[in-house]
Amino acid sequence: MDAVSSTGLKATYEAKGYDFPLSVMTVAEAQEVRAAYEVLEARAAEEPAVASAIKTYVQMVLPFIDRVMRLPAILDPVEVLLGPDLLVYSAEFFIKEPQTEAYVSWHQDLHYWGLDQEDEVTAWVALSPATVESGCMRFLSGSHRQRYNHNDSFAEDNMLTRGQEVALGPEETKAVDVLLKPGQMSLHHGRTLHASRPNHSKHRRIGLVIRYIATSMRQAGGERPIASLVRGKDRYGHFDLMDPPQGLLHPLDLDRQRMANAVIEQIVYKGSARDPRHDRAVGF
Repeated sequence: MDAVSSTGLKATYEAKGYDFPLSVMTVAEAQEVRAAYEVLEARAAEEPAVASAIKTYVQMVLPFIDRVMRLPAILDPVEVLLGPDLLVYSAEFFIKEPQTEAYVSWHQDLHYWGLDQEDEVTAWVALSPATVESGCMRFLSGSHRQRYNHNDSFAEDNMLTRGQEVALGPEETKAVDVLLKPGQMSLHHGRTLHASRPNHSKHRRIGLVIRYIATSMRQAGGERPIASLVRGKDRYGHFDLMDPPQGLLHPLDLDRQRMANAVIEQIVYKGSARDPRHDRAVGF
């Protein structure tokens, strides 16, 4: 990014806690990523192991996602916000099927990730149109400056692991709709309140979510999750680093992914009365 664009991005992000839209790939490239994922979804209908593998930490087992998360068009603006040394903490797909009631309640990501600092940026890459009708994300400007109390609802249609939510009240009227075209992304701070409504359109709403952190970050509880170094150097060693996937759903990568999920599940559900009726992906 040039100096003018970098300055504008940083100023907007610091003031609002987010910025969008930023173009990171062409529509055709976004469609290719979507098509590759939907091929795996078709396999998952017959193969339980595939169904499990394409939920969370997908960057560990899908080479095409590893390539996306290393795109300079994504890393350059993230570097402006976090510095030159970057890890990917996790990546997953957030998908809302057409004319369904799945939603995401108002929440702050860092409230339940167990990280010791706030040097985190989430890139939400649209692989289909994100519109008001399809249930695009919504941001509350400036909310990254304070911490909100969260309650666990475990609501049936809530896409979050614990159904964690913040009761906003009148503040919700100030929310901004994050409208994105395929190939565009938004960036948001880990303390920015965000939510999304159900998809009442006739088309799938598909987003690839990539969570970047500075290498200085660590788990406050002393855990050592697995992460991917995507730019610069790791001078701290707080995470176990993983190389790019050895192949599509390679057995060794699948083993690492299972280990990663086991660690993060303990972190995300810490302090929660987990509802055993819900068998969800460990979504963040």
